[in-house]
Amino acid sequence: MVNYSAQFSGFFTLNLNNLKTELLAYKDEANIWKTDGNISNSAGNLTLHLIGNLNHFFGATLGHTGFIRDRDSEFSNKSIARAVIIEEIDKTIAMMEFVYNKLDNDALERTFPLRKHDKEESTAHFIIHLFGHFTYHLGQINYHRRLLDL
Repeated sequence: MVNYSAQFSGFFTLNLNNLKTELLAYKDEANIWKTDGNISNSAGNLTLHLIGNLNHFFGATLGHTGFIRDRDSEFSNKSIARAVIIEEIDKTIAMMEFVYNKLDNDALERTFPLRKHDKEESTAHFIIHLFGHFTYHLGQINYHRRLLDL
């Protein structure tokens, strides 16, 4: 039987490592926090948002880690050092592995504990939604770097 939880975990780990690669590719660390014109979210804020999102929905909701999300600070913090953000990504990878080790295919078929848009969804469906959200913002960060890290 295929262990879908391990496959999901691998997708997130790969993309969290891609997120680190994007941040490390900035020639000027200060540009991680740059905005310009219609680009209102910095790569730093999008990264904090992704970390907060995963720690909330995976860590707190599925893994019962006790994480308490401060979504507003994900967009209001403006000058966290790149090395600190990388450490937070590494902690998020470890948290994801911890939670995924607790999930099996039966758990993925159960209803996700939180409702999205007042609808019940399976945990697997919700994870796919979160993965799409993650890759959307990862793509934004890639474009942010290529447009504003001059």
